Amino acid sequence: MSAITTPLVWEHVQPAAARRLLTGAIDAFAERGFQATTTRDIASRAGMSPAALYVHYSSKERLLFEISLYGHRAALEILRQANAEAGATGGSSRAPADRLQAMVSAFSAWHAEHHTIARVVQYELAALSPEHFAEVATIRRAISDLVEQVLSDGVADGSFAVEDLPGTTLAVLSLSIDVARWYDPARRASPSELGNLYADLALRMVAA
Repeated sequence: MSAITTPLVWEHVQPAAARRLLTGAIDAFAERGFQATTTRDIASRAGMSPAALYVHYSSKERLLFEISLYGHRAALEILRQANAEAGATGGSSRAPADRLQAMVSAFSAWHAEHHTIARVVQYELAALSPEHFAEVATIRRAISDLVEQVLSDGVADGSFAVEDLPGTTLAVLSLSIDVARWYDPARRASPSELGNLYADLALRMVAA
């Protein structure tokens, strides 16, 4: 199975200086963590002065929010696309196993291919303000709901044996998300190979 990938692009962010700050922040947050990163670090990576950051973003936290929002939306879209391409449309769907396999494969591959931004998106949530965290949490719930629905469909047709749907949903998602923490493209399998492996592991977890 080939993994579905969605390239992360920032063309919607204008002007170009704002885009450079975003990419600089992603690299800095992934390397040093949000708390240890200074506005000077970010500006330096963007080839700008520290004062220039505040022309485009009100704070370092605002940069993190923009990154988190975009990354979570991309991750949600990758799951929706995989679910749709596996045959789920409207009120009818193909086997839940097909859909789960496609979703876990794509979701895991995405976290490997985009491990830098995914590391920031998944592991710096605590640094968001309560208002920004609430907005991102809405997207995270939509991600969980998609996976839980597929698991529920599999329980309903007898193909999955799942006693704790929320807990199993968390386990399946965590399997994919943790890829961003350790993935090294120079030393590990390709994103698509890893996605296929994790999809198989997820199916083994829930198979009746």
